[in-house]
Amino acid sequence: MNFEINNKIALVTGANRGIGKAIVESFIQHGATKVYLAVRDVESTNDLVARYGDQVETVYMDVSKPESIIAASKMATDVQVVVNNAGILKPADPLNDDIEEAFSQELTVNTFGLIRVAKAFIPLLEQNGGGAFVQINSIASIKNFTGFTSYSASKAAAYSLTQGLKDQVADKNIQVLSVHPGPIATDMADSVGMGEMGEATSVVSEGIVTALAAGDFHLFPDTMAQQFWQLYQDFSAGIVEAPLGE
Repeated sequence: MNFEINNKIALVTGANRGIGKAIVESFIQHGATKVYLAVRDVESTNDLVARYGDQVETVYMDVSKPESIIAASKMATDVQVVVNNAGILKPADPLNDDIEEAFSQELTVNTFGLIRVAKAFIPLLEQNGGGAFVQINSIASIKNFTGFTSYSASKAAAYSLTQGLKDQVADKNIQVLSVHPGPIATDMADSVGMGEMGEATSVVSEGIVTALAAGDFHLFPDTMAQQFWQLYQDFSAGIVEAPLGE
């Protein structure tokens, strides 16, 4: 299936900055009638509210706190597309003294956050006649980067869950999109010294609009990600996206 953003109601986690903020902007530019801004700090979306008025609505959500996700789902009952963008990165190599702590935090947000958001919002998408669920993964979900080993592992788990989610909702008129950026110019990239390598956040946000319209499952939006996709797409077609048993 494919999904057009025009005239749709969306919810974006981590909507206050970086990729999340760019997604909000792209969705509105492409005709979304409303975007719920799901954030931990409700004051952090003031600039978006000032710019877009009643086209956006801020809702409190911390994906590490299941009760906040449930509360947000009770407010955004009309949602038709959900983008689970919120994530954290804690640099840690496999033998780092802090790797267990880093991995635990990343699993809580990057992996269990996905499960919680999907469980709360997929029933709403189905109730509203179908829609789309977008998960922001990473090229690190298919290639471990040693200095970011725990992050890579959390995103690999999230990518596997995204595949399972796609298969589970295949008969529910819900499109699932797994997004795998490389370095993007965000605060997160800056915090680990990769900001200068990063491409504009709009590469991801505009790519999501296009990929949903095309009915794709994968999006590798930027230059580095595209290099991964050139080598990975045959495996994806033959294994990841192939029907079981074929």
